[in-house]
Amino acid sequence: MRLYFNHLNYWLLAAALGLAACNRDRPEAGAQGMNAAAAQADADAKANPTIDNPNVAAETEAVNPNAPVLTFAEQQFDFGRIAPDSVVGHTFSFTNTGKSALLIADATASCGCTTPSWTKDPVPPGGRGRLEVRFDSRGKEGIINKSVSVRANTQPATTVLVIKGVILAAPTIPAPTPTPAP
Repeated sequence: MRLYFNHLNYWLLAAALGLAACNRDRPEAGAQGMNAAAAQADADAKANPTIDNPNVAAETEAVNPNAPVLTFAEQQFDFGRIAPDSVVGHTFSFTNTGKSALLIADATASCGCTTPSWTKDPVPPGGRGRLEVRFDSRGKEGIINKSVSVRANTQPATTVLVIKGVILAAPTIPAPTPTPAP
């Protein structure tokens, strides 16, 4: 019976390889095939243009004078010494110093131990908002330097905030020493 399954496995493997290797329906690429693929890519790009953020200027374009401006009171915060296995947080305050409504699309942390939350509603010119960053020190020790990338309808589109600190070592509990029996 075992010999039968071994032969069956070989036949199945040979059939799978034969089907994978048999590729008669596809023509070889050659110059015509490559030119056709390039022409199709150009046609697809023209039919489906990318939609850009109108407030983001290309390298050769002038900056939009009416764009919102994301101005943080501070872009870096130092927690100093952080207790082991604790969660610490800091709130970054910002003001829209531009001429149109500011909308934060998202905020992405550099690792899973850092969690940002932010003002979801549009911030009018002159208005204020908050972005809170929480850091979980569980399982970590030593110097930390984490970043949060804030993407908004501003020029430039991304602003980076930084949190840093030093996570203290967890206290070690010495093993009890056995006392000799009297």
